[in-house]
This record gives sequence, structure tokens and C-alpha cells, in this order.
Amino acid sequence: MRLLLVDDEAPARRRLARQIQELGGHTIVGEASDGDEALALCEALEPDALLLDVHMPKLDGLSLVAQNHALPPVVFVTAYDAHAVRAFELHAVDYLLKPVRAERLAQALDRVKLRASALDATSRVLQSLAPSSTRIASASRGVTKLFDALSVTRFWSFEKYTLFRADGEEQMTEEALGTIEARLASHGFLRVHRAELVRLSAVRAIRSEDDGVVLELEDGQRARVSRRLSATVRAALGL
Repeated sequence: MRLLLVDDEAPARRRLARQIQELGGHTIVGEASDGDEALALCEALEPDALLLDVHMPKLDGLSLVAQNHALPPVVFVTAYDAHAVRAFELHAVDYLLKPVRAERLAQALDRVKLRASALDATSRVLQSLAPSSTRIASASRGVTKLFDALSVTRFWSFEKYTLFRADGEEQMTEEALGTIEARLASHGFLRVHRAELVRLSAVRAIRSEDDGVVLELEDGQRARVSRRLSATVRAALGL
């Protein structure tokens, strides 16, 4: 797996990197010393998982995960056991206490692999059921509603769900964003960010802002474009 290490203490990152190298089978694609730097590297490098400290300057680990719902799987690595409950509420794969034991690190990385495999399996099942369907199912309070995706302008990730607006309200589906992308690519939908899927015919403006490029959609919604995909999005829009 491709891993990103995030810890404000360089010696801690070096120790963890050495342990990962000793385990074998993994590549450390980058290191960050705070949450803001980690977020930028996630977008640029697209790692398979984050090994993330809790207490850091600027943006701490828990806040990073709480505020950014399209991060790759997270394993918290910290000297404090007091935040474990909150970490798992944020769907962390595992919670390791420093000093990290080699067997616990191996177990945590195996859990990341298992989660990825489970998500892939779910995606394959959903695609096999209706590979060309444009229907999106949203279940709430015992009622499952079906929507035509071609009337939706934007889908975005939130924790383990995918959200979209329909019938004037925010709807939620358990179908993964990647699965929806695979079904709708031939209908003019394009992934513009790790957490954003947009119907290109709904784009009414593209704006360059201080923190990057933003698409304005026909229903007033806005979708952020990742730096990596900016050129692809502009080309798809004929710019």
C-alpha cells in the first residue's frame, strides 16, 4: 500500500517509517507535519491510507478527519488513549498507541487492506446489479426513494456515504461515489475531485479562487476541483 505519515515530530515519523520498511510490502509516498500539509499531500499523492497523529499544531488529526470526509482510510498513531472513542466515531480503521509495537502496526495495515477489499466487493456487486442504470436509491426511515441521476448536478462523499440534492432536499445513498462514477461516466458525469462527481452539462461557470478552482452548477451548488484534475476538467468542458 501507498502510505502517508503525518506527525509533527520528525523522530516519530522516522521510527514509524523504519517499522513500515521492516514489515515490507508498503511504500511511504510522503510525510507531513500538520493537518493542513497532510490535506494538500492527500490531494497531490492520493495515498491508500493515512497514519495520523492526533496532537499537532494548526489542524490536529481529529479535526482533519472530521472536516474532510473524502480522506483515505485513517489509522491514528498517538501517545494518548483518551481520543479512541472519537477516532472510531470518525470511522478510523485502527488506533495505535506509541510506542507502536510491530505486530499492532501489521494488524492495523491488514485491517486497511480488508476494508479496501470489502469496499471493492460492494462496488462490484452494485455494478453487476444494474451496470447501465441511472437510478439512485436513497433509504430513510424505512422508505427507499428512487431518483433519476440525470436530474442530479453533483454527488459528493460524506463519511461512508454519498450525498446529493434531489426534490429540493439533501439525499443520502450507501452506494460509493466510485461506483456511481462507473455507472454514470457514459452519461456525462466526471470526477472532479476525490470527493466530487459532477454532471458536466450542469456546469455554468468555472472560477479560480485563492484555494483552487470551483465549478458553479445550474442549481447554485459549487464543486471544488482538485489541482491534479484541473486540466482534465477544463478539457472536458472544452476550455
